[in-house]
Amino acid sequence: MAAGLPPDALGRRVACGTDYGTVRYVGSVSRTAGIWLGVEWDDPQRGKHDGSYEGTQYFKCRHPKGGSFIRPNKANFGVDFLTAVKDRYGLNDKQDVQCGTESTVVFGTKTVEFVGMDSVAEQQRQVQLNKLVDISVRECAVSHAGQEEEISRTCANMRHINLSKNLILSWETVVAIASQVRNLETLNVSENKMRFPSTSTFTSSAFSNLKILALNQTEITWTEVLLCAQGWPVLEELYLSSNNITVLERPDNVLQTLKLLDLSDNQILDGNQLHLIAQLPRLEQLILRNTGISSIHFPDAGFGCKTKMFPSLRRLAINDNKISQWSSINELDKLPSLRALQCNNNPFMDTEKNPETLKQLIIAKISQLEVLNNCEILPAERRGAELDYRKIFGKDWLEAGGHWNPEKNKPSEEFLAAHPRYPTLCLKYGAPEEGELKGQQPLTLKNQLLTLTIKCPEKPEQKPVEKKLPESMTIQKVKGLLYRLFKIPGSDLKLSYKSSKLEGKEVQLDNDLKPLQFYSIESGDCVLVRW
Repeated sequence: MAAGLPPDALGRRVACGTDYGTVRYVGSVSRTAGIWLGVEWDDPQRGKHDGSYEGTQYFKCRHPKGGSFIRPNKANFGVDFLTAVKDRYGLNDKQDVQCGTESTVVFGTKTVEFVGMDSVAEQQRQVQLNKLVDISVRECAVSHAGQEEEISRTCANMRHINLSKNLILSWETVVAIASQVRNLETLNVSENKMRFPSTSTFTSSAFSNLKILALNQTEITWTEVLLCAQGWPVLEELYLSSNNITVLERPDNVLQTLKLLDLSDNQILDGNQLHLIAQLPRLEQLILRNTGISSIHFPDAGFGCKTKMFPSLRRLAINDNKISQWSSINELDKLPSLRALQCNNNPFMDTEKNPETLKQLIIAKISQLEVLNNCEILPAERRGAELDYRKIFGKDWLEAGGHWNPEKNKPSEEFLAAHPRYPTLCLKYGAPEEGELKGQQPLTLKNQLLTLTIKCPEKPEQKPVEKKLPESMTIQKVKGLLYRLFKIPGSDLKLSYKSSKLEGKEVQLDNDLKPLQFYSIESGDCVLVRW
């Protein structure tokens, strides 16, 4: 065996410069001298072959060009945790240690800051290890825990640890480190290709206080998650993006405290798999970005009813998926607690070219939504969306058996399946009147002309003016038009409007970037101009 080569080198994780891989072979190679390591690289572009050389297969790779041979002295097998901490924070004699410099890590939408070399090299050079609370040893080649109890003797107050992108080979190594940290609350071990337990084993109290855990890009499966989760009794946030999770199982007696679950970039594909995690009682945020799902359905609830699934879910991200039918958006109205939705980059959004119309349709279909694609939904916007939706599909409602007379109002099951909120909107605003439905074109709100009276209430010498303006015209452009009428700069103009339907209330037109239709202005309304 080559000098300095660990006796357990086979199967170990190694770094070579900025590249990471797994040792698949240790030994000689024909017509060469000395010992070689056959490495399967995480990035196949770093490799040259599939583990074979001159007709002999020395090891196997998942990618046909994912492997290569390197000399042992080129491979970094890593250091123990405490050595990495001392090196990172300048508490060793060595001053030339090469470590990563990231000081923050993103968990979904939350950024947690870790103390990094750049910000504290001078300030904490003399600080004792037992004073450190937030520790980042990202990209510091950590491969093992080190001597037993050494971490607990020297780093007793650690609470937040970033162990991402290191050389950790197994979950047992993580347990060995965490078991020595009494009050560990946040742990990030993402980007470590690890082995996880395959059978239920005795779990220590290593994670008894852990609230946040990131296992992104670790190749963990959902079955392995559930086995490990027996040791996470108070976990609140779990990040599992970019793994091997393709099927889910019901989490019986585990993950019951979970509030956030990130499954993004896993090929789950089947939306019905979500039913298996639907009874997590405290789950408030579910991230399903780029999971390949094409539909969402809650079969336990009918039209206009709430599902018993996901009882606490407030925030849902389903962007970058394959959802093509509006029926899946209808289903989301069944979620009793849903308040925020991200749904960009799904095929159903291609059915309507006008983005403002698209936004209004989603708002009208999901009654309790307060935030859509990271934009707050204002009360006036919801009212306008619901009124327009009621108007747009009024003809369809009539043709499907809808009627102004409640005794004759019997819309078809087909119509209710496509528009389950329509009866509720009729109760809220009244059934659409025949005059409202004249000339309506389904699924279009754009470029309809509004006949508006423009008045200057504080300038009686200015006579009222009647103008025909498109619904899509922004308030900014309206002010540009009024500048030509009154020669007053748009920045000095304050606009509002009154409608006979608003019982004398005056609505401020206070967002220059919004179109008239955002404020639900209708023909016959009066725009009031002040300066």
